[in-house]
Amino acid sequence: MFLINKKNIAVLILITILIFFSLNISAQDLNTNQKVGELEVENQLNSSIIFIISLIVVILVLFIWEPMPISLMAILVPITLAVFNELSKMSVEDALSGFGNSATITVMAMFVFSAGIQRSGAVQLLGDKISNITGENPRKQIALISVLTGSTSGIVNNTPVVAALIPMVRELGRKTNVSPSKLLIPLSYTAMLGGTVTLIGTSTNLLASQVSDRMLGHPFSMFEFTGLGIIVLLFGIFYLLTVGHKLIPARLETEEDLTDEYEMKNYLTEVLIGEDCIFVGKTFNEIAEDKELDYDIIRIIRNGKQFMKPLNAKTVRVGDHLIIRAREETLLKLVKSKGMKTLPEMVVDDHSIEQPLAGETLIEVVVPAHSFLVNKTLDEINFLERYNCNVLALRRGEEITHQKMRDYRFQPGDLILLLATEKTLGRLSKNNNFIIDHEYDPNLFDRKKMYISAGILFFFILTVALNILPVAIAALSGAFLMTLSGVINKSDFFSSIDWEVYFLLSGLIPMGMAIEKSGTASYIAAKILNLADVLPAFAIAMIIYLSTSIMANVIGNNASVLLMLPIGIGTAQQLAVNPFAFVLITTFAASAAFASPVGYQTNLMVYSSGGFKFKDFIVVGAPLQILLALIVPMLVRLFWGF
Repeated sequence: MFLINKKNIAVLILITILIFFSLNISAQDLNTNQKVGELEVENQLNSSIIFIISLIVVILVLFIWEPMPISLMAILVPITLAVFNELSKMSVEDALSGFGNSATITVMAMFVFSAGIQRSGAVQLLGDKISNITGENPRKQIALISVLTGSTSGIVNNTPVVAALIPMVRELGRKTNVSPSKLLIPLSYTAMLGGTVTLIGTSTNLLASQVSDRMLGHPFSMFEFTGLGIIVLLFGIFYLLTVGHKLIPARLETEEDLTDEYEMKNYLTEVLIGEDCIFVGKTFNEIAEDKELDYDIIRIIRNGKQFMKPLNAKTVRVGDHLIIRAREETLLKLVKSKGMKTLPEMVVDDHSIEQPLAGETLIEVVVPAHSFLVNKTLDEINFLERYNCNVLALRRGEEITHQKMRDYRFQPGDLILLLATEKTLGRLSKNNNFIIDHEYDPNLFDRKKMYISAGILFFFILTVALNILPVAIAALSGAFLMTLSGVINKSDFFSSIDWEVYFLLSGLIPMGMAIEKSGTASYIAAKILNLADVLPAFAIAMIIYLSTSIMANVIGNNASVLLMLPIGIGTAQQLAVNPFAFVLITTFAASAAFASPVGYQTNLMVYSSGGFKFKDFIVVGAPLQILLALIVPMLVRLFWGF
């Protein structure tokens, strides 16, 4: 279902591109040249334009198909532009400019800022207070979650904000008998909308500012569009409290136990090892080597004592009780072929599975987009041996997997149900490749770190707002101070940076330059200009918004803004209207990927946590996306004029 939807969207986009160009090429003579304002209009389809358009189509297909991580594929862009420099009109220096771009540097520094705020426990502390205020009223819960998330995401990268609040939101739902699904989509959507309030709210804004500065000489100030962003955020919250609340399905029941939520009752069984069992005298390592059926031995109970992993060196004895994870059919085969005896049905709940005295606990782990688990299996990363834990179940959206988990290839947003020791939990909590879904721990809150990190953040905002320092230098200074002050340690400084985002931005920034330099932006803008005979500028602005937001749903916010901004600016200049207004419209559209779980990291993070189906995001997000396609251009025209 997941891949099928992505392929359908890919086909739709490609068909739209082909129809668009075929209609416009036939509608206007290719040899016409004209001058509008300061921009020379490229109406003639030449080899450079054909090359860049072809490259854009290839990028779209690869990003949707995703045969390898998109950050790795993005590296091919500067390579291609430099190798075919005659066609791309890009020098080697231009092709590599993304790696040292001020926007890229600022985004990387903001990851360190966000890590400092997150390490202090401040966001989790605020989130934990919500349940004490809202009670069991779901609309009050949505309102407070939205206000907290939206306001925080305006100054801190929204991905760690959502990562910090997902456990709180799920626990809030369990405590107040409200389906967590009803709360998780608002959490993600308002994080996206909150990112449009300030320059530093999301990497999209920083990239758009850099492009606007290069093409128009008008970078964004810190609070350039704060008024617009707040209005859009408030409208989004109103939508989620009214129409959206009715459309969001309650996919997850308010289960008290993770074992119920993951439907473990039919998969965990206690068996007795008799004298005729062929496992007697064998080590668990030997049993694992000869295992032909899909089952896992979770625990040994021997003379009233319980033993957990690592079990490899232990030998099976007569009278041992084993807790086995297996389907009923597999269990019957084990009993028949191995000489085991099933015991009366064991009680399967969190309390019976967890062993506090032995230090074991049930935990949920979310796989973030940058995790090394993505596109890997448990065996490929040696997960079970590396972390000494048991994987009980996996979840992707609404689908729960109990079988053949060693062959399961992880995707961003997947959930893993683990039975692990406190030591393993501590290791996973400190690892940037995992997001641990557990209740708020007051011990994680560090008041001193909170004050220091808040002070450094205030210093950064002040120096940028007053133009004391360039944004990139101010961001680097703040990131350095986070480490110098001890808010984060040296290893956290580098591990907190999402290097996949770095390579993605570094690869795609030159693509935006190539669209401009090759004349492709002017050519596409000229084709869009044909619509001006029948449509007003406002309608064309809506088309630019919808095109950008649809693209963002498929290839992500950063890629869509870098590809669409030169086209938006070119269109505005040829319409002889304010091009900066179209910059804002395109920027806001790139952060409006509401109709797909794959378009934005926060959507991916709540996709499995809420047990959603792909279509849920279309049903809830598409109406909001269409409404904003009307509201944002209208407000931009009101405030900036075009």
